[in-house]
Amino acid sequence: MFNMQKQILAIFILCLFYRVISAQEKSTWQQKPDFNISGFVDVFYVYDFNEPQGSTRQSFLYNHNRHNEFNLNLGLIKFGVEHEKYRANLALQVGTYVNDNMAGEPGVLKNIFEANVGISLNKKNSIWLDAGVLPSHIGFESAISIEDFTLTRSILAENSPYFETGARVTFHPSDSWEFAALVLNGWQCIERLEGNSLLSFGTQVKYSPSEKVTVNWSTFIGTDDPDETRRMRYFNNFYGQFRVSQKFEFIAGFDIGTQQRSKGSSNYDIWLSPVFIGHYTINDHWKSALRAEYYQDETGILIPTETPNGFQTTGVSLNLDYLPIHNIICRIEGRWLNSKDEVFESKTGMTDSNFIIATSIAMKFGKL
Repeated sequence: MFNMQKQILAIFILCLFYRVISAQEKSTWQQKPDFNISGFVDVFYVYDFNEPQGSTRQSFLYNHNRHNEFNLNLGLIKFGVEHEKYRANLALQVGTYVNDNMAGEPGVLKNIFEANVGISLNKKNSIWLDAGVLPSHIGFESAISIEDFTLTRSILAENSPYFETGARVTFHPSDSWEFAALVLNGWQCIERLEGNSLLSFGTQVKYSPSEKVTVNWSTFIGTDDPDETRRMRYFNNFYGQFRVSQKFEFIAGFDIGTQQRSKGSSNYDIWLSPVFIGHYTINDHWKSALRAEYYQDETGILIPTETPNGFQTTGVSLNLDYLPIHNIICRIEGRWLNSKDEVFESKTGMTDSNFIIATSIAMKFGKL
């Protein structure tokens, strides 16, 4: 009899606990969300000493890619909804980055920077499903230049996705670990390529044992071809970010990808790129960064050149930044690139080296 009473009491407590949790869960969903508006503007001037004659400086670059003119690289405004159980973002964009990097998107789709909705899938809010136009899970650089150590983007970043469209499930088992799995329309596109019936897939593993260290591994599996010429692409992105002291931190990154030479082929072409960026904080208002990079794409998978050695390019850059306040940055950068072949546009044709001086004033407001 006593045991039966204990069982009844246990069942009653469990039922009461369930009702309390259910009420809390329902109450949580009914709480009002936070609404926010944010924005970013990046105005630039670049002098390219090759003096290219076209509307863009170099065909493999998509940011700050104009010569001897003042222009808007990126201007965006973002509307966000944040709730403990759901979230949404809509960001609209204009600028030369949009014209260059979104050229394949039809109509007004090219003006979408972000458009996504996410919901929590468990009570702990450690599992999320987000769908729509999303920031890329690949790499450590952003089209929002104020978030990057350097003014211009590395060749590695310029030739991997800045955005992606699809669905992403993210799992945070702890403050240190993050896992993600993605189903995507393709390699940096909003609309799926016409004639391609195959979805693409991605994964991400991020480990941050402390605020001083972050290590990331991201992958992509898919194709950038229609079905009749389908060549499978397999891509890996690795990077580590390390804060050595209050003044110095650095990022080391490495991309490597393979793609079938032709449909059904067992032969694969490879491209790869290592990059190192060191960042030094001089004081509250002045910062500097040094970058060393190499990009190898001999067969022209991402950067076709039709030259004997393809695209094999080494580069270094140095920039100096001035921040009068935390959300405004004035930058100047010198960047030199050198390649095995003549792959850089110039006033008189193609040449094997390129040097630029780039300047920018950028401002952000709100939480991007």
